Amino acid sequence: MKNIVAIQGIKGSFHHAVSQQYFGDNVSINECLTFDDLVNSILTHKSDVAIMAIENSIVGSIIPNYALIDSHQLHIIGECFLDVQHNLLALKEQTIQDIKEVHSHPMALLQCKEFFKQYPHIKLVEDKDTADVARRICQNQLQGIAAIASKTAAEIFDLAILAKSIQTMKHNETRFMVVKTSNSVLNPSDINKASIKFELNHKRGSLAAMLNVMSDCKLNLTKIQSLPKLNTLWKYAFFVDVTFEKYEQFNKAKAIIEIMAEEFKVLGEYKNARV
Repeated sequence: MKNIVAIQGIKGSFHHAVSQQYFGDNVSINECLTFDDLVNSILTHKSDVAIMAIENSIVGSIIPNYALIDSHQLHIIGECFLDVQHNLLALKEQTIQDIKEVHSHPMALLQCKEFFKQYPHIKLVEDKDTADVARRICQNQLQGIAAIASKTAAEIFDLAILAKSIQTMKHNETRFMVVKTSNSVLNPSDINKASIKFELNHKRGSLAAMLNVMSDCKLNLTKIQSLPKLNTLWKYAFFVDVTFEKYEQFNKAKAIIEIMAEEFKVLGEYKNARV
């Protein structure tokens, strides 16, 4: 039986590419226009699992997605890194000089803003999905409109690639989380990475003490992100990713962190995609 995988966007999007990279072809895709729709699809059991972009090597964290994972009690069961190559797509026989507007996801526009400085006549317009813009250009035969999307989107929607690899940094990588409503069933011996959330009081050195615990337990901190705590002024929650060689090391750290933190939650225990 095929897994039903929710993606943000449509076939031809980067989330679609990750679904193929992570699960292979034995999946059924549930296309969701927004991340809120994506989360709702797994909460209502329309999808078995969802893929969410969480950070990009050029523009950093996608902070609202941290909040979605946390507030809806989702569990991270895996991660995937995708080399994102942005291309400028338009109807065939058009040139860049013909393009008046480029529509794309805000993150894609940010990643490509240096490229468009050489084309001041082009207006940049935020949209919900990269591949969906490509589809609309194809379906409506939109003249003077271009999309920022993948090579696969160009092939699916029969568009011309006016410029290849237009992102500011040529090595442009996005990290994606694979999330479910239930915990992973991985064997502890296969788990070597975890995502956690904790809150601390405002005492001097409280964060430093927490980081020392991680170091003493031989955890390697690979990411730390703070988010404001809702309804509490100037108080923050810390979202942290750690890697480790043995699950016992993380188990030991969990026991200590739970005592030290005001609130502690394990968001996911999974396999490090970098290993």
